[in-house]
Amino acid sequence: MDKGWLNIRNRVDQRYRDGVDNFLNWAFSQPTVSTMIRCPCKGCMNTEFKLRVGVRGDLLRKGFWGSYKVWDLHGEVSVRVETSSVVVSDDGAEDDSIEEDNISEMIHDACGYTNVEDNNNSEDNEEPNIHATKFYELLEDAETELYPGCEKVSKLSFVVKLLHLKCLNRWSNKSMDALLSFFKEVLPDGSFVPNSFYEAKKVLCDLGLGYTKIDACRNDCILYWRDYADIQACPKCGKSRWKSEGHGGKKVAHKILRHFPIKPRLQRLYMARETAKKMRWHKEENIDDGVLRHPSDSIAWKSFDAQHPTFSAELRNVRLGLESDGFQPYGNMSSNHSIWPVVLATYNFPPWDCMKNPYFMMTLLIPGLKCPGNDIDVYLQPMIEELKELWFGVDTYDAHSKSNFLMYVAIMWTINDFPAYGNLSGWSTKGKLACPCCHKDTQSTSLRSKLCYMGHHRFLSMDHPWRRSRMLFDGKVEMGVKPNPLTGDEALMQLQALGNVTFGKGQKRKRDVHNNAYNWKKKSIFFQLPYWKSLILRHNLDVMHIERNVSDNIISNVMNMVGKTKDTLKSRYDLMDLGIRQRLHPIEDEINILLPAACYALSPEEKLKVCSFLANLKVPDAFSSNISRCVNVQEKRIHRLKCHDHHVLLQDIFPVAIRDLDILEAEIPIILCKLQLVFPPAFFDVMVHLPIHLPSEAKLGGPAQYRNMYPIER
Repeated sequence: MDKGWLNIRNRVDQRYRDGVDNFLNWAFSQPTVSTMIRCPCKGCMNTEFKLRVGVRGDLLRKGFWGSYKVWDLHGEVSVRVETSSVVVSDDGAEDDSIEEDNISEMIHDACGYTNVEDNNNSEDNEEPNIHATKFYELLEDAETELYPGCEKVSKLSFVVKLLHLKCLNRWSNKSMDALLSFFKEVLPDGSFVPNSFYEAKKVLCDLGLGYTKIDACRNDCILYWRDYADIQACPKCGKSRWKSEGHGGKKVAHKILRHFPIKPRLQRLYMARETAKKMRWHKEENIDDGVLRHPSDSIAWKSFDAQHPTFSAELRNVRLGLESDGFQPYGNMSSNHSIWPVVLATYNFPPWDCMKNPYFMMTLLIPGLKCPGNDIDVYLQPMIEELKELWFGVDTYDAHSKSNFLMYVAIMWTINDFPAYGNLSGWSTKGKLACPCCHKDTQSTSLRSKLCYMGHHRFLSMDHPWRRSRMLFDGKVEMGVKPNPLTGDEALMQLQALGNVTFGKGQKRKRDVHNNAYNWKKKSIFFQLPYWKSLILRHNLDVMHIERNVSDNIISNVMNMVGKTKDTLKSRYDLMDLGIRQRLHPIEDEINILLPAACYALSPEEKLKVCSFLANLKVPDAFSSNISRCVNVQEKRIHRLKCHDHHVLLQDIFPVAIRDLDILEAEIPIILCKLQLVFPPAFFDVMVHLPIHLPSEAKLGGPAQYRNMYPIER
């Protein structure tokens, strides 16, 4: 049977559905089958017998089990045995049948299917450029025998498998060189065995899988790159470049940045015919009917097209989203270690592909031990230089149209959690002006307990009665209007007052800047990109972390969780200082201070009901994690909820959901104002304030699933 349909990732595709039906017709036609067969889906993996309708439903929902290559449990082996174990070639010669080498298939899986003969032999099409030619030569290597007469291992598969064994068994480079020399001696003349480990690694570089190592200062002052490539110590902090002498007198740097080039991987997307076709989806197949279903439907995308018509004229030009966050790579062994990958998402792809793992590209791996913080711009330099080059175009071969074209690339926005937002944007996300959307017009109040951000009634309509209510909020009449977003030109004007910023953790930083610099702490390196200031949405607020913080605040206050609730003695004194909600003011006597019960605090009986409900909650498979494990009914406590658990609680279990963005933009200020009537001021940290900006960002950037950290953190 034809098994090409198994490589189709989109299970809604009619070709995949036809393949499933053909498989079922063939499987149920076997003489040994009655009414049920083994289900070969990813969930059952041939362990359960099901009727035809059950198998078909599983294959469409879950997909075909990838490890099930030979369908021996469905009759394929019996058919092959009945014929012959000898394969007759076209010229009549007989060869022993062997297992087909799957290295070529692996390359096609990485980039999509490409018919090399169609690309290279058509007289009416352009010749591939030098980069595409090198890639297609590698595909030919996948079909080249390792030595004359070798039918089981190809030249490319030998190299890939040997490097895989080296990684699994931690062989040294020296042992690899010795092993390759031994292979050279024992294999017949004319073999394609590499002479050294260095030559073997070059194969991966030709596939676009290589990377560049760049030494970095231990204090994040500089990269030992370009003008600093040959120096032995940091010119800013004076620290040595090297931490120790390695084996054989080889020096080892304190920090090493890994840079994975973007250009060859983007070119490789167009070298594959099916993938190249998908890269056109945003223009050729997306329906412009006013519905936000893809970033190409957003205001930010269309505004970029209007400002850069030359870029938008070529539908194959690439638009990327940049994500970065720290992660701890060693489990619980070293909680202080933080490595920062920088990942790119390609928005040309259709919705079912563009945020999938196979289409993410890691471009930088920033080393630990500590978060780079404000100094992350030092590590972003190689990527920014490459993006500047890509903005002016790079020659690329399109396997779909079989032609060469000049490919331009642009970053549409960045996606980060809120602390990393400050690191990449340059606007400090702490202090009185913490909100980057309200910028210099952020309203904050310094209380006994903390800074709080409560000026939400200025986002209401001008005729709303709550604007004139003194006693409900902070004792003032609100006549202000909501702030406008900061444009790129306005940001650059404010940054002129900042002056020069010195990077590096080993130096004392002076923050003696003009008042007009507001909360800026640096000029972001992204402003070096020629188009960056023209973007109307440069950095995204991450819905995932905002949702998690809001949900956690609500649960902590409602359940009155010790150590997490915002309803503390200090927060009650905040109410006294503001002169609001007198019934909640603390009552002092000669011995104790009594705190009157708040309307939002659950009684012990109500807490028990909530915990019992969550402990016995049943949800569909893969809908959420096991929330019951996060509930302690005896102690009436909810703990260790993950980000997606909070999402499920807000969206489905305790539903607060509105789908129309205009209605949502009007409703969120009202909801926050209602919360101000109930919760203490300490409840309103900056994360609770940020949801007020999410609807406008959704209008600008499109659906939130393309602009949050869920797929990256997974």
